[in-house]
Amino acid sequence: MKGHIACTITVGITFALAVAFYGMPVFMALAACLYGFAYGLWPISWIIIGAVFLYKVSVRTGQFDIIRHSISTVSEDQRIQLLLVAFAFGAFLEGAAGFGAPVAITTALLVGLGFPPIYAAGLCLIANAAPGAFGAMGIPVIVGAQVIGAEPYMVGRLVVMQLIVIGVVIPFWLVGVVDGLRGIRETWPVILVTGATFAITQTLTALVIGPELPDIIAPLVTMVAIPVFLRIWKPSRIFRFETGETPADTIVEKATYTAPQILRAWSPFIILTAFVAVWSIKPFKVLFAAGGPLDWTVLVIRFPGLHNLVLKMAPIVPSPTPYAAIFKVDFVSSVGTAILLAGVMSVLFLKMRPKDAVATFTDTLRELKTPIYAIGMVLAFAFLANYSGLSTTLALVLAMTKGAFTFFAPLLGWLGVFLTGSDTSSNALFGGLQAATGRQIGVSGELLVAANTVGGAVGKMISPQSIAVASAAVGLVGQEGALLQFTLKCSIVLAILVGLMTTALVFMGVGT
Repeated sequence: MKGHIACTITVGITFALAVAFYGMPVFMALAACLYGFAYGLWPISWIIIGAVFLYKVSVRTGQFDIIRHSISTVSEDQRIQLLLVAFAFGAFLEGAAGFGAPVAITTALLVGLGFPPIYAAGLCLIANAAPGAFGAMGIPVIVGAQVIGAEPYMVGRLVVMQLIVIGVVIPFWLVGVVDGLRGIRETWPVILVTGATFAITQTLTALVIGPELPDIIAPLVTMVAIPVFLRIWKPSRIFRFETGETPADTIVEKATYTAPQILRAWSPFIILTAFVAVWSIKPFKVLFAAGGPLDWTVLVIRFPGLHNLVLKMAPIVPSPTPYAAIFKVDFVSSVGTAILLAGVMSVLFLKMRPKDAVATFTDTLRELKTPIYAIGMVLAFAFLANYSGLSTTLALVLAMTKGAFTFFAPLLGWLGVFLTGSDTSSNALFGGLQAATGRQIGVSGELLVAANTVGGAVGKMISPQSIAVASAAVGLVGQEGALLQFTLKCSIVLAILVGLMTTALVFMGVGT
């Protein structure tokens, strides 16, 4: 079934359950749906529009051919291109921006490099599991710690104890998906260098500096390590997908480009990185915070019919707490605005004609109409499930497992990200429950929130929101079910692995 149709039906079913079985007033249920749909438009769809527009500018100005060529000079092997673009560059974008931008941009890049769209989207979703826990300058870890009143550093330290295994496993899984065991045998040295460099650097950064920079420093070191290692080692066979057509990059393979030409071709993504970095630093964010000099640019709406009208109760929280419903339209400080400004700056730098730029932006909006609706309905379902108490019911069922909860704790984060599409939102939603259950079974809240965070990171690849973003980026609207099948097995395996690691850490006395 096409994604937007499935989402619409799901919202209808959830609405009926919320009203008939959870006693949610009809007007309040409508408000939850509208709140979720609005959140799907801003900031999620705003990020996708900017990302796809930036990519199209690169393609229509002819610069992407040079980018493709420059990546091919590192290696023509698409298995290695996958590690470089989806894993390393995608992790950097996750650390700097998060919220869908990495998947949208890297998926489009892989398609431009000759990957079939379904593989490009699925592989980028899988690759996003490694950096997801520290995405957007460590926000998931910071929010998870705030929810339970813990130090973000302590939660981050426990996150990397589990994430170090994920960081090594994911590159092997990616290559295995595209070329099976033979591909792993032929490329295991570069896979190992990629995974180990990323995982070790991510771990050291979290332990020495804190949760803000692991997904900035680790990907940068990895992007340097891969080309350096390829100077002393090459795969015995070059792998490329058999598409039945001449790969587009063969057009430019015989050409030679100067360093300034290559730098110019990469300029949209360099500008993107610069803008996103500025938008992510604390001094910039402070300008737009409440009481800041530019807080007037942020429209704050206490959503009518919903804000503080639902109470969160024990054991989710220690005492009855109003469930806020505040919708912020941050016109300037949104990451989506940073990405769109990077696109506009790229238009000027590449001297693209204004008429062509406007046509490109119009095409982008036209192509994304249906995906944007689907994303809005996904968020409508998630918010309705959260505010009605439906998602909390599922969480309490897992909490009833008592001593076995250490295994199920990551699955709670996995479920939270499936419902919300965000590791940050999952920690905000279930962090209190994790800590409350931990007190009952003698396990620290920090360890269980860390498990919630890592479980959420591996659940992101099956979140309807993430799948809708990836589908929108490469025109896979209507094939969301196939994309879910592509990522589901990996997500389940990794979620089980995280559950076993959490249980092992408790058995070893960590967090007890």
